[in-house]
Amino acid sequence: MEDRTPVPPPHPARDVTEHVGYRLKRTSAALRSAMDKALREHGLTVPQYSCLELLDEQPGLSNADLARGTFVTRQSANVVLRGLRDGGLITRPASAEHGRALPVHLTPAGQERLRAARGAVYAIEQRMISNVAPDRLAALLADLDAMAEALGG
Repeated sequence: MEDRTPVPPPHPARDVTEHVGYRLKRTSAALRSAMDKALREHGLTVPQYSCLELLDEQPGLSNADLARGTFVTRQSANVVLRGLRDGGLITRPASAEHGRALPVHLTPAGQERLRAARGAVYAIEQRMISNVAPDRLAALLADLDAMAEALGG
């Protein structure tokens, strides 16, 4: 027998579009679409841009570090890094000096491409937060962090 007892929602909502997860996914999809379009003009994908940003902040990260930081698998990170290396935007040694990690670094061309793309990405973020009251932004960021932590992320 199938149990047809309704499952109560986590908070009052008229339909699925009023659930937090739905709204987060809608926002994420809109952000990804805007970034895909803007980064295409700079010859980058979102994961490639994310790698460049991470490497600018923390030169020498490994493939595993970059995979975690860009929310992709290590196999996907390898593909991303191969594209960046083939484009002359990063350097990565053929073998590791210590252990197994291969440290990745931006090339001057990678730094230049990142600077050009960053302006486009920051403009998208500015557009995205333009309707959030400035005095509420810190609370929004804290709430998003708290939701991720509640899910183990």
